[in-house]
Amino acid sequence: MKLVHWNPWQEINTIQRQINRLFEEEMLPSTLLDRTLAKVPAAELQETEEAIHLKLELPGIEAKDLDVQVTEKAVYVSGERKSETKTEGKGITKSEFHYGKFQRLIPLPTRIQNTNVTADYKDGILNLTLPKAEDEKKKVVKLNLESIG
Repeated sequence: MKLVHWNPWQEINTIQRQINRLFEEEMLPSTLLDRTLAKVPAAELQETEEAIHLKLELPGIEAKDLDVQVTEKAVYVSGERKSETKTEGKGITKSEFHYGKFQRLIPLPTRIQNTNVTADYKDGILNLTLPKAEDEKKKVVKLNLESIG
């Protein structure tokens, strides 16, 4: 029987080569990441006494490709990031950009006046100012405390 010397570093090198080959052969996107999942836009919500301010990150999307609907209790945003196809000879293009349709429903913490919403869309950032409904605004009430006696 022949005695074989075991080198654990050799096995680690083998695994590293297999991982590198996985990336080189572009097997990673098709097997480990589901490219069909639409990426939803990141959102930031800030509430003040008078309104809710909603900011959505929508880079690379034109305003005409957006659909924004506002109810008293939620904001619905949908759109499509369209692929730009360029053919510049025989080259390989690798892209991490996500194209396709997306949609997002953002529930609001309080009721709003959906008829008085203002919007601003610039440089891929959508800013919505959603004024609160009158009965939802915080009102200060002075209490008259009398000593019990």
